[in-house]
Amino acid sequence: MKKMILASTSTVFGSTYLDYIKDEVKLLFRNSKKIIFIPYARPNGLTYEKYTKLASDFFVKLGIEVNGIHEYKDLKQAIKDTDGIFIGGGNSFLLLKKLIDNDLINYLKEAIDKGKPYLGTSAGINICGPSIGTSNDMPIIHPTSFNALNIIPFNINPHYLDSISNSKHMGETRETRIKEFHFFNSQIVIGLREGSYLSVSGEKIILKGNKSARVFEQNKKPYEVEINFNLSDL
Repeated sequence: MKKMILASTSTVFGSTYLDYIKDEVKLLFRNSKKIIFIPYARPNGLTYEKYTKLASDFFVKLGIEVNGIHEYKDLKQAIKDTDGIFIGGGNSFLLLKKLIDNDLINYLKEAIDKGKPYLGTSAGINICGPSIGTSNDMPIIHPTSFNALNIIPFNINPHYLDSISNSKHMGETRETRIKEFHFFNSQIVIGLREGSYLSVSGEKIILKGNKSARVFEQNKKPYEVEINFNLSDL
């Protein structure tokens, strides 16, 4: 049975790293002593070591050991031997390419489907849907495919921003970009705002946090769903 927390962001304004979902993370990894961190997305070009330390500094407060996957020779065995998985934010294209290059896509999917607890933030939730086609990131590198883990039945647009009325900005809004995506793709897209996250237990995908989410379906008008809505009902 899948057990996941999928958060739009790792840090909300005025808080420290992962602190706003600390209780949910503690519950998710309540039976875990050691988890593996996958730092491939490398926000701001952080080294794997510094990014892993950022994660480790949080989890040590929960009594959980964190090791970066880059520290292991046998990556698949490393995933198998730990009690949980965390993939942080950064660039989704880079993250997906590294997962593909290391032949980890199907292995991660299988581990999560079988119930290994999974925490993802930002890019770490982009890869959970059918594709990374609704990422906000620049394609700084080219994975061989945009197809992702497909462990939830829709795409996510993390850090979703609403249009600002009377704004003088002339660029495309998030809603416009997602409508462009739906010219060529049929999967539902969830606009997940800052401070919101999804709690996944088996087939239930419950919206949590402090904001509603925006749902985009091909050839339909976007609409809102409120906190505690089960997105698997879509």
